[in-house]
Amino acid sequence: MKRFDMIGFAAALDAARRAKGLTWPALAVEMNRPFEGTPSIPISPSTLRSMTAKRSVTSAVVLQALAWLGRAPESFLVGSSSHPVPQQELPLSGPGRVLRFDTRAMHAEIDQQRRVRNLSWKEVAEQLPGFTASMLTNLAGGPLIGFPRVMFITQWLERPAAHFVRVVSR
Repeated sequence: MKRFDMIGFAAALDAARRAKGLTWPALAVEMNRPFEGTPSIPISPSTLRSMTAKRSVTSAVVLQALAWLGRAPESFLVGSSSHPVPQQELPLSGPGRVLRFDTRAMHAEIDQQRRVRNLSWKEVAEQLPGFTASMLTNLAGGPLIGFPRVMFITQWLERPAAHFVRVVSR
């Protein structure tokens, strides 16, 4: 499985920010614009600036940054092309709407594949770096999931990440 390159992703975000002449706070304002006036917690400039210092970054932040960049998550898999195929393109969110992973749908597909492959949850977790069986079964409850780890799931399922991304009104 290919690893999501958080350093490359953060570098691309920083390069695009600098190319547009934006400070980190100005970038945060641009990225938060789609959900102004909603109950969503805004993305902070420090979160954007310090993504590479964290083991996991909330998918909500990464998805909004990817949308701002106009890039698919797969374009940051180590060794992948930066040119996505149409199935990899993230949906457009628009005003008052944000991108989120549908973890319930993800769980359902993992469970289906688990059964087809005749695996226990523990055996599935052993195939997905950084996951435990309980982390996988907890996806049924709809928690947020973080990058870079989520990309191991999409690859294991042989689905583009966009297959699990939903546009949510907040």
